[in-house]
Amino acid sequence: MAKRALLIVLVLFACVGCDQVTKGVARHTLADLAPISLLSGVVRLQYAENPGGFLSLGASIPESSRYWVFTIFVGFFLAGMLAFLIRSKKTYQLESLAISLMLGGGAGNLIDRVCNEGRVIDFMNLGIGSLRTGVFNMADMAISVGCIWLLALSFKRREKSF
Repeated sequence: MAKRALLIVLVLFACVGCDQVTKGVARHTLADLAPISLLSGVVRLQYAENPGGFLSLGASIPESSRYWVFTIFVGFFLAGMLAFLIRSKKTYQLESLAISLMLGGGAGNLIDRVCNEGRVIDFMNLGIGSLRTGVFNMADMAISVGCIWLLALSFKRREKSF
């Protein structure tokens, strides 16, 4: 149990720490610059502040509604996920790691919303030519990796049950 708790704490601190450091660097170095292309344009660094969620979904809804959805609701949801993770004795170590990645990423973006007037700092964009991702950050990567990992684990578990 202590080993699992240590893993959770380390992943949370690593995710939030890396996310906040990279956002700070982006704010101080990219905010006033044109987008920077790397690797023949596959990687693009550009500063953006996103008032919405994934791919700016919800950015156009009223500010008070965005506050309730993206700050209050997400805060309670993350607290519930953390409580589940701490109390659950049935989650395997790899599942705990995946959920910890999602929690760490969610916490990183929540910190932004609280400290940056409801906006999240994004600064990375990937793609080839006109086929590009939206602008994202390290927290978004942690959330995405955690979700994909958890989904893969659930499929693996389902295959074993048949």
